[in-house]
Amino acid sequence: MSIKKMKKEELELLSNKEITCLILEESKKSMNTADIFRKIIELLELPESTFENKIADFYTSLATDKRFILLKDGTWDLRNRHTSDKVVKISDDDEEDEETQEEDEDKEEDEIEEDDFDDTEPEDYDEDTNEELKDLVILDEEDLELEQ
Repeated sequence: MSIKKMKKEELELLSNKEITCLILEESKKSMNTADIFRKIIELLELPESTFENKIADFYTSLATDKRFILLKDGTWDLRNRHTSDKVVKISDDDEEDEETQEEDEDKEEDEIEEDDFDDTEPEDYDEDTNEELKDLVILDEEDLELEQ
């Protein structure tokens, strides 16, 4: 059944990702995020404000769903239409850059491990400090928001 022939009530039972699958299957071509989402809003007869308020969530849902693939040109398509031979091969220069970057990261980790962290109490530690801090209250972010 064509998505255009489906009733609004039928479409409302589907998730945005399921509707996206139907749209991409029928269009037989890749589409950008905005065009797909505008089509969904049109089909579900949602207010225009939905586009601005939910487009980021929609993008995230596509990015985390393995049925979809984001192509180089910034458009989405169904992953099953693309074979592994379309995967971009990293050039030799890129591989060398990655190796150099990994070596740099390893050096940084070694430097951190070599730092002298003194876990012992300082000699001038004052036991009375605990007494001064006994009335200290720790608030989490929600409590802070409530106070403001």
